[in-house]
Amino acid sequence: MKAFLFGWNPIKFKWENIDGDIKRLKATGELVDNWSVASHKTIKPGDRAYIVRLGLEPKGIFASGFVSSEPYVAFRKGRHYYRIDISFDILLNPDKEPILTFDILKTGNLAEQTWAPQASGISIRPQLADELEGVWQDFLTSKEEY
Repeated sequence: MKAFLFGWNPIKFKWENIDGDIKRLKATGELVDNWSVASHKTIKPGDRAYIVRLGLEPKGIFASGFVSSEPYVAFRKGRHYYRIDISFDILLNPDKEPILTFDILKTGNLAEQTWAPQASGISIRPQLADELEGVWQDFLTSKEEY
């Protein structure tokens, strides 16, 4: 399975109701949102998606899900760009709970990846996808123990 990294910068884009979205995901198991994607030629439905918070501390991965649509063209300010839908499986509020920070992401083999991408929807190096998923799941399990 391919994996992709999507950036979210709260300075540029406010997440209007993240707490409500977290509650909805926990209650229904469903939350879908659309994101811009740089790797529109290679991304496919079913690929793994990780969302990284940029711009403000704490920086790191706070959400994950699966790509649930083919890339589609959107228009804004006279320009076209590509977007995809992501079906979330995990959503954390970085201002209220721990997230998988850059301190962890920049260790070992994971240090090979750029975790603060200039574009949203970049490919995660194939040799790191399984390791990232393992680190993410370990983080989520350890977070629940506290």
